[in-house]
Amino acid sequence: SVFALSQRGASSAQARWMADKENAADLIGGVNLGSHDRQVAKVLLDLSTTAQINDSLKVGSAFLDEIKKINRLHKNSVEQAGFAVLKAPDIPSVLVETAFISNPQEEALLRSTSHQDKLAQAMMTGIQRYFTANPPLARLGDVS
Repeated sequence: SVFALSQRGASSAQARWMADKENAADLIGGVNLGSHDRQVAKVLLDLSTTAQINDSLKVGSAFLDEIKKINRLHKNSVEQAGFAVLKAPDIPSVLVETAFISNPQEEALLRSTSHQDKLAQAMMTGIQRYFTANPPLARLGDVS
């Protein structure tokens, strides 16, 4: 499974349960908007978060396209939930679940160096596909 941030709640009961569990594990700091007017800060954060979610969904889709070539997918689309680790408003963020260690066959795959290499390569290819299709502004020379 691959997860991206959601502003509307989890896309499944499993996603909600996992987000609640992970978010309770540690607290994540936010963006310092203290020097801005409250309304301006809210609008800026909302715009940034919306763009981050859209980019995260694209990254997640690229990951799924690559991972499904080597691994059985538990979900065929990017799920969304409010995981604290996905809330950085300025960078695409995804959480990749590669297998369940409670499943003996999947645990054996996770222990395999060959399978680990395939997963790492699939994720790297997904990242490369995303950035090829969506180059950062600085790389385009559009930043003034």
